[in-house]
Amino acid sequence: PSPSPAHSFGPSHALSRGDGPLGAVTRTGSDAVALTFDDGPDPVTTPALLDLLGRHDIKATFNLVGWRARDNATVVRRMGAEGHTICNHSWQHLMDLGKHPLDYQKWDLLNTTAAINRAAPDSPVRYMRAPGGNFTPPLVDLIRELGMAPLYWDVDPRDWDSAHFGHGPPMVLHIVSSVQAHVKPGRIVLSHDCKHPDTVTAYAALLPWLKDRYRLI
Repeated sequence: PSPSPAHSFGPSHALSRGDGPLGAVTRTGSDAVALTFDDGPDPVTTPALLDLLGRHDIKATFNLVGWRARDNATVVRRMGAEGHTICNHSWQHLMDLGKHPLDYQKWDLLNTTAAINRAAPDSPVRYMRAPGGNFTPPLVDLIRELGMAPLYWDVDPRDWDSAHFGHGPPMVLHIVSSVQAHVKPGRIVLSHDCKHPDTVTAYAALLPWLKDRYRLI
């Protein structure tokens, strides 16, 4: 069967090619905006974000780290049950994953997908986002061989950069203003839920604003 819109960007996930690194997907393929959250699941901040998304009836995309998916299977199960898209974000978030031996890369991706599948067997893993977006030709070939598409982004509010933007209200204000300034129809927004409470606070303000202006997938 064709992939449902709730779980895919564009008409054909496996063949999706974008203008990101090595053809990674950077747009949704429609006027809809995709909110993507990386590095979880976290046992505290991810459920708080899921609560927030649920209150606004918004579906998002979660790019999960394998060992965290293994250790927080209840949270992954909830993501799947609530209709969010779940993607592979590598087993342990190695920023140079694509430079490791191919047999390690394959072990890494397969075990991450397996951890997700054990927790949420009805949520197909159709995308892989390399840590830092650091795709290499062998890694992209492997991603596609395993039936996924490489997923990038188009809007990065840099919620990960606390060294530059700080914590608390300054970071929240930065995230909100950055997303509002740069989001447009068809964009994929990068954010981080794992151990980033300021991101959750920012999206409490952003979600109503976004929902009034865009179709969110």
